[in-house]
Amino acid sequence: MAIPKKGSPMVSNAIHPTEIQSIPHEVGILPLRDTVAYPYMVLPLAVAQPSAIKLIEDAVDGNPFIGLIAAKETSSDGPMPWQMYEVGTVARIHRAVKGPNKHYHVIVQGIERFRVKVWRRTDPYLTAEIKLSPEPIEEGVELDALKRRLQILAQEVVTLMPNVPEEAGTFLENIDDPRFLAYLVAANSRIKPPTSQKILEIDNLNDKLRALISLLTREKEVLSLDHKIRTETHEEMGKAQRDYYLRQQMKAIQKELGEGDDGADELDDYEEKFKKAALPREAFDEAMRELRRLKGMHPSSAEHSVIKTYLNWLIALPWHTRSDDCLDIVHARTILDEDHYDLDTVKDRLIEYLAVKKLVRERNGEKDAQDAPEEIQGTGTLLCFVGPPGVGKTSLGQSIARALGRKFTRMSLGGMRDEAEIRGHRRTYIGAMPGRIIQAIKRAGTCNPVFMLDEIDKVGSDWRGDPSSALLEVLDPAQNHAFRDHYLDVDFDLSEVMFITTANQLETVLPPLRDRMEVIPLDGYTEYEKIHIATNHLVPRQIKLNGLQPEEIAFDGKALSLIIGEYTREAGVRNLERQIGSICRKTAVAIAIGKPEPAAVTPERVRQFLKKPLFESEISETIEVPGIATGLSVTTYGGEILFIEATRMAGKGELTITGHLGDVMMESARIAHSYVRAKAADLGIEVKRFKDTDIHLHVPAGAIPKDGPSAGLAMVLAMASIYTGRPVHHDMGMTGEVTLRGRLLPVGGIKTKVLAAHRAGLRTVLLPRRNEPDLDDLPPPVRQEMTIRLVDRVADTFDLALLPVPAKVSGTNKS
Repeated sequence: MAIPKKGSPMVSNAIHPTEIQSIPHEVGILPLRDTVAYPYMVLPLAVAQPSAIKLIEDAVDGNPFIGLIAAKETSSDGPMPWQMYEVGTVARIHRAVKGPNKHYHVIVQGIERFRVKVWRRTDPYLTAEIKLSPEPIEEGVELDALKRRLQILAQEVVTLMPNVPEEAGTFLENIDDPRFLAYLVAANSRIKPPTSQKILEIDNLNDKLRALISLLTREKEVLSLDHKIRTETHEEMGKAQRDYYLRQQMKAIQKELGEGDDGADELDDYEEKFKKAALPREAFDEAMRELRRLKGMHPSSAEHSVIKTYLNWLIALPWHTRSDDCLDIVHARTILDEDHYDLDTVKDRLIEYLAVKKLVRERNGEKDAQDAPEEIQGTGTLLCFVGPPGVGKTSLGQSIARALGRKFTRMSLGGMRDEAEIRGHRRTYIGAMPGRIIQAIKRAGTCNPVFMLDEIDKVGSDWRGDPSSALLEVLDPAQNHAFRDHYLDVDFDLSEVMFITTANQLETVLPPLRDRMEVIPLDGYTEYEKIHIATNHLVPRQIKLNGLQPEEIAFDGKALSLIIGEYTREAGVRNLERQIGSICRKTAVAIAIGKPEPAAVTPERVRQFLKKPLFESEISETIEVPGIATGLSVTTYGGEILFIEATRMAGKGELTITGHLGDVMMESARIAHSYVRAKAADLGIEVKRFKDTDIHLHVPAGAIPKDGPSAGLAMVLAMASIYTGRPVHHDMGMTGEVTLRGRLLPVGGIKTKVLAAHRAGLRTVLLPRRNEPDLDDLPPPVRQEMTIRLVDRVADTFDLALLPVPAKVSGTNKS
């Protein structure tokens, strides 16, 4: 297929009648792509297809006439007759030059219009029998009027077109042949190929002129509108440039007269601000580049304020401003003990951090952190406090900052789903700002604050990105020395920041992110610890917050114990402080109305203030019913006791499990049922009971999802109890994963579970023997008040957990 070369078609109306007579009846057809050939027009073509090259070679060696027809389907490499139009133009080859790549560059001139009568051959190229079809010229007034109108329109269009010489209008005015005029205008107008083909196919010359007049009228309107837009734009640009020039002159005149405004030199002061801010080399180079752009920009430009805001951000960041660490270990320990009771693991870890930093600084002889050896710089600390709500994770971060003498800043990650909140927005967006990490560093005013990231386990992700993945670069001590915010687009050093994250659970934290953190668990408090915390921290704080004096209200230990046992049930102390605050407010009301009450808050007055208890101990009465066992579980809010209930009824030996249980817990229930059936003889259970009775296992609080294998032991004992009629000790809790062989496997969260059992009033706990090392984490008061039974096999728990058969049940069995 032939491709026209760039440039407008050349014209020539010098066609001798003998040339038309020399045109054969059958000619080779050269398909055209995206163009239409007209009579009289000289057209340059590039020929690359093998079939087209063969046609050109044969025409050069023989008859120089070929047929030019536009192809309907431009994507086809070799069009067939049904893919071609039926009307084309016979053309004469004037010149054919073969290039180094064996392609031809051909110059042809259109001679006459033709129609295809019959397609003859398709190989090696298309040939067709044709019939010349020139348009008849009907002389008359109508033809003259149409010709004159087309000439005027063409001259007007030429005038509106840029970069067109004036001679083109004179040339159009001197054309006498209406047919030549029609094809000249059609060939040089902006007409799409299908429309050009329709113009060629019109048989009546008057109709052809009318069609061209319609097309040219629309083209004139488009060019007139374009000319108007270009003129208005040029005038606006000229006015803006003139105003800018006049303002610069006015500034120069005011400067000479000593009347200049101090704000006029604001841009000149930026470079001094950059040096004063001690920008790193990369940031300084970027700031200078933007400053040069700003100076050459009009103040009213929208980009002017964007660049200015960016430069102000660079200046405001604490690139090298840091707090000096207080390395007095005794002082730091005193502050931590003042603010928090217990939490020895966290305190010991911070003391280790201070001791290492002190030794490194003293033994390497540097005076400041930036003087540290390169292999020591950038080894930041990343702690993760994991525990239930209310145990003091966030307040502990504030205490660490106070102990170190650093600034403290905090950011909540709960519900965050947009990655741009971490990395910032690129400056191409309207209203772009740095990410919240850089914003917090700016608020802190130092490059080494204690930075707390709260609720890292509640970060989400959606179509806007994954903030957890963005936090990898922020929190990794090996790479956060070159953190690149999208807005700043320069490296910022976060290696000296002490990052502390908090979470209620680690399961939802991204594993690569979890791997970068040093996890420190903060489990719940015992009743003794809560009383100590309330006495030394919560009560004084609530007395102050509610405008009371210490002598106006005093809580005794029994009152606090009652609040803890009957009005709060939590791992932390948040609700405890809320209830203490409620009593303080009621006391403040009594004092404000002039009816002060006794200062001592006793258990009786606690019930008077707080009304009925919010929680009733679920094990306050002895459970004498077989089929109930007390399991221990861990939730995001701390440890809890979990009752496993089993009952049996006449049936066909089916097992029903309810309680909104997950797949793992459902499997534990089936394993427990199979194990009890396997041990029927050892338990004294008749085998026929499994065939003629159904068993229903239920875990209360059915609206709450539950999962995990640690309830396996409690399920075994509940089923063994219902089949044997022997109740389970009501003050005994248990946890452990059970296998079909009867082994008891270790589980996690032992400290949290035992603390929950202690809060609930249980006195004995059954644990897998392989969990014995976890008992070292238990507080001494809990170890003293509770009995821990360690077992290897499930069979060893039957005599420990199951009571003898009650007398009335024994009598029923005998009968």
